[in-house]
Amino acid sequence: MAHDTTADDKSGSGTSKLWGGRFSEATDEFVQVFTASVNFDQRLASQDIRGSLAHAGMLQSVGVLSEADAKTIAAGLEQIQQEINAGEFQWQIPLEDVHMNIESRLIDVVGEVGKKLHTGRSRNDQVATDLRLFLREAIDSIDAQQAALQNALLEQAERHADVIMPGFTHLQSAQPVTFGHHLLAWFEMLTRDRERLADCRKRVNVLPLGSAALAGTTFPIDREHVANALGFDSITANSLDGVSDRDFAIEFCSVAALTMNHFSRWCEELVLWSSQQFNFVDLPDRFCTGSSIMPQKKNPDVPELIRGKTGRVTGDLISLLTLMKSQPLAYNKDNQEDKEPLFDAVDTLSDCLTALVGLIPALSPKLANMRAAASSGFATATDLADYLVRQGVAFRDAHHIVGQAVALALNEGKELHELDLTQLQKLCQAIGDEVFDVLTLEGSVSARAHVGGTAPDTVRAAAKAGRLRVR
Repeated sequence: MAHDTTADDKSGSGTSKLWGGRFSEATDEFVQVFTASVNFDQRLASQDIRGSLAHAGMLQSVGVLSEADAKTIAAGLEQIQQEINAGEFQWQIPLEDVHMNIESRLIDVVGEVGKKLHTGRSRNDQVATDLRLFLREAIDSIDAQQAALQNALLEQAERHADVIMPGFTHLQSAQPVTFGHHLLAWFEMLTRDRERLADCRKRVNVLPLGSAALAGTTFPIDREHVANALGFDSITANSLDGVSDRDFAIEFCSVAALTMNHFSRWCEELVLWSSQQFNFVDLPDRFCTGSSIMPQKKNPDVPELIRGKTGRVTGDLISLLTLMKSQPLAYNKDNQEDKEPLFDAVDTLSDCLTALVGLIPALSPKLANMRAAASSGFATATDLADYLVRQGVAFRDAHHIVGQAVALALNEGKELHELDLTQLQKLCQAIGDEVFDVLTLEGSVSARAHVGGTAPDTVRAAAKAGRLRVR
């Protein structure tokens, strides 16, 4: 007896559903659009095809597919990849997602044998695998960008190891530091970011394929075969967790959010430093824009936008945390909403890295302005207190004496180094002529020659050591 095939349970191309056998009516048009993800998850097409090639190869190796069928499927998938690369592939919303679009097209290309590909797997473990493949590639690309940015920071730090600027606490002049030392602080932040990303990659690179819908499969699959073919380090240990886990995506977004938080801090400083009020650095024109009404303006739009995009990536993290917070095991349709925040976090972080890799090497410090700022605000007051301690004065007494010296200088409209020796000796007889060597900016930074300090030679040594840490 001939089977009466409806539009929803055909297996071929067009708008048919590959899962439609138990349904008696067509999907509502709004629901069809509302539940489709192909408009954004088609980005996973190459990962989906690679996963399918590995799955087909495994099915052949365990005897579920014949060699001829496996070759036919592989050829069909490779043709589909070429169509996608050429922009000729016709994505169809009625086919819902990247997986069904590719599988439906495979059946068009190779015929009935294409229906065998999905043996032993589900879209649940398929999409989890695709996402991990995508994120692994994204992490490797972002890591390379981070390494380039680290090298840019190290080059600038070495170039400006002797440039003196004010160091701040509470955004008030605190002690002199070198510009190179300040840039190495940024380098340390980024180093931790890279370490976190590398650690995240370990948990990304675990294969869920073989978990099937939620309970595994009755077919004699070889999951290690697929893991080796796709370059995964290991396989998931529990099928329920394998299809429903999105920790890896949340962890990446957490790393991305913290990295962006660091970039935002850098960019806040760049915005301040490039203002007329600070005037410490000149940003290249190609990274700035002007005003539509004020012709004199040179706006630091790139740093400002990076600072703004930080909130966007933090939002991506919150979206994923909220998405997963109340889902029962195993897979739920909610998880369709995991991709857009993840894609956005990847794209935003990568774009900001591209901007910074271009901007940091082009930073031009204004040496005289930095030095003038470091010379004001009594930035060497701590050096004077340390000098008194070396003369035998208890630190708390030294602190009080220097406070009196600052008050005297303020009253006379001078800096500490502009007070004469007689004035200083009235505050403490232990002060001698050599104190003026201590009160120089060069003396202040050079005295801090320990590991992690701001002395120029220490900065150069730290930058050299930093190069060994960049891989």
